[in-house]
Amino acid sequence: MNTNATDRTERSPMWAVVTLAAALLYLVVAVQCKRPGSDGPGGNADSVSVISGAGATFPYPIYGQWAHRYHQLKKVKLNYQSIGSGGGIAQIKAKTVDFGASDKPLKPQELDKIGLIQFPMVIGGVVPVVNAPGIAAGKLKLTATLLAEIYLGVVTKWNDPKLVAANAGLTLPDKAITVVHRSDGSGTTWIFTNYLSKVSPTWKAKVGNGKAVKWPVGVGGKGNEGVASYVRRVAGSIGYVEFAYALQNKSGKFVGPSIESFQAAAANANWGKAPGFYLVLTDQPGAESWPITGASFILLYKKQRSKAKAIAMLRFFDWCLAHGSEMAKKLHYVPIPANVVDLIRQKWQKELSVDGKPVLTSPQVSQLAP
Repeated sequence: MNTNATDRTERSPMWAVVTLAAALLYLVVAVQCKRPGSDGPGGNADSVSVISGAGATFPYPIYGQWAHRYHQLKKVKLNYQSIGSGGGIAQIKAKTVDFGASDKPLKPQELDKIGLIQFPMVIGGVVPVVNAPGIAAGKLKLTATLLAEIYLGVVTKWNDPKLVAANAGLTLPDKAITVVHRSDGSGTTWIFTNYLSKVSPTWKAKVGNGKAVKWPVGVGGKGNEGVASYVRRVAGSIGYVEFAYALQNKSGKFVGPSIESFQAAAANANWGKAPGFYLVLTDQPGAESWPITGASFILLYKKQRSKAKAIAMLRFFDWCLAHGSEMAKKLHYVPIPANVVDLIRQKWQKELSVDGKPVLTSPQVSQLAP
């Protein structure tokens, strides 16, 4: 980042959000190294020095923090390609990486067909961001209907009467709205369009829910960082990626995005009764709930090729779940609850195997300690 970014941050709170997002998304570059699979099958788990993964950009900042700290402690590096959930699913299917990552959970039938398990690693919120002259960060209010109509191309100007009515006392600019969306297959898009499909019958009928959809209007950016970059550069733009302004939730109350509002949305999640950990957290009830909340998932093959690599991956994931909560909270993610971590460990024990033998004979974390 150059000094101009600092100057922009001082002038506009919105720039602070986008600049921070971009900086965090580039953090993990420092821990990328070696090509996937360079350690090969077999061997001692302690000899595995690189774990490879690909997928969702949404959890990229926290994966970078976890990877950096874990390498300091254990000398094991994470080579993670932030290419979007669609790319992560494709790469794990092709077996070119050790694990895939997706913000769109796969249904149990699809997991069984491919031979995968999935489990949640972290929970967070998808948040609209805006770069409009005269609108300070956190001041603009949007109802669910207005957000859908902006992305449908029905509301096209910032001073549209519907926006003015929802923002009494706020002077909105006479400027066209530039809609920014993801250009790649994205779990963030899946969460965002899942929410819009729940709150807008018109959106559900015309566009629907998916990792990639036929957008009615707008320009595309690759990855969360691409969307953030567009919004930062284009005056009058709106995208979905980071903290910027308030959104109306299911209870009709305007709430701001925060770890507390993400936690409120996640509070009713019953992971124990979700087959394959298939659970969608958008539009949850509760007066304090952020409505576009979602989990990010890890995808692993049930039948692992290398016990050493499998153990190395589980050590890393277990360390993140057991010791990475404070780092996650600082980046405004919600850590996976302890009771759900226990369910995840039980799934590892029950379903992961090498040559017909279980990778783990007990879900106890002591077995994973180096």
